[in-house]
Amino acid sequence: MIPAGWKEFPLDELCTEIRVGIVVKPTQYYVAPGKGIKAFRSANIKEGKIDDSDWVYISESGHKTNKKSILKEGDVLLVRSGAPGISCVVDKAHAGSNCIDIVFARPNTGRIIPELLCNLNNSSLVKRQVSAMEGGLAIRHLNVGAYSSVVLVIPESLVEQRAIAAVLSSGDEAIMLCEQLIAAKQRRRQALAQRLLTGKARLPGFVKQPGTVPTHPYPLPKDWAYVRIGKVCRELTGRNSDAADLPVLSCTKHQGLVSSLDYFGKRVFSEETSAYKLVPRGTFAYATNHIEEGSIGYQDLYDLALISPIYTVFQTTEQVDDSFLFRLLKTEWYRQLFQKHTNASVDRRGSLRWSHFSEICIPLPSIREQRAIVEVLEDADREIALHRAELDALKRQKRGLMQQLLTGKVRVP
Repeated sequence: MIPAGWKEFPLDELCTEIRVGIVVKPTQYYVAPGKGIKAFRSANIKEGKIDDSDWVYISESGHKTNKKSILKEGDVLLVRSGAPGISCVVDKAHAGSNCIDIVFARPNTGRIIPELLCNLNNSSLVKRQVSAMEGGLAIRHLNVGAYSSVVLVIPESLVEQRAIAAVLSSGDEAIMLCEQLIAAKQRRRQALAQRLLTGKARLPGFVKQPGTVPTHPYPLPKDWAYVRIGKVCRELTGRNSDAADLPVLSCTKHQGLVSSLDYFGKRVFSEETSAYKLVPRGTFAYATNHIEEGSIGYQDLYDLALISPIYTVFQTTEQVDDSFLFRLLKTEWYRQLFQKHTNASVDRRGSLRWSHFSEICIPLPSIREQRAIVEVLEDADREIALHRAELDALKRQKRGLMQQLLTGKVRVP
């Protein structure tokens, strides 16, 4: 049932124009950053907002050649492929840009305000209709014809439209503030980790000998050791020779070691696992050919698991706290160091085998100080996790508001 004061409209009756931006060889127009005119891509539309972190620039000639792709303030953009339907409104600061391979709608502002159309695009109300028109398949490429035929039920009153948009905007603002807080906490935590893990900052009660000694790339406290990884760790080479049915792991850049089946949703590893390496709980594994990408993880998921033979597996001695070492090896400095060693490797495949990896040096305070550093960083991680949970709750609340307000089930006074 349509709420009183609301009416059903095909989308193309609510917009003066719906089209796709530049799609034919857009790279021919690209110029060096800052040398031309900004162009919107899917990467610039995130969570209903404009992301300024990854622009491309096109030449003046490309800009003029594609006049129909030049955006105006109030145009509503939609991601066309990959994760279609994510939408945002072009503000005054970004008007005059072109758009590349994304859909834009130009609302008739006498009938629908841009902010309401943007929220509708981001809701399941529009996505379900487009999916149904495309045969019920999961939408991976937004069809402009199907999108133009979407039917919207909206308030005829622009006053009510603005009131709905204002309520949803307040939810967006709360989400944005929480995201900014998380980003700030993450930057602070990263800086804290860098200082504590390298001895630039010391925790109270641990300085036994003041001053530093010169080491590469930075000086270390005099009471810290600077040792080869091979001195405090040993490689594990055990194989699944009995062909035991054990979980198989993969290593990801951000999540570390994960269950391969759970992560990929299907089997991507070999049926025959007798050559796979054993990874006991409490050990490390890194992608021998890709460690420079940050592919190193710590196994705390299973008592015993398997990993592809292309990985190197190792464990620490009692001189090392595993959490301390893991955090150290995941820093940007060590990622760059791995890359340097990989590039210098005589192995034509560019791998970093244990013989070279074990020669890399690490700073090593006492085991008691290592654990104290880890505790401080874990506190920071827990604080960020609490804010992430808060962010998830705000996003659920926003989705609930959208369902109620955009269908007229709840009316804004």
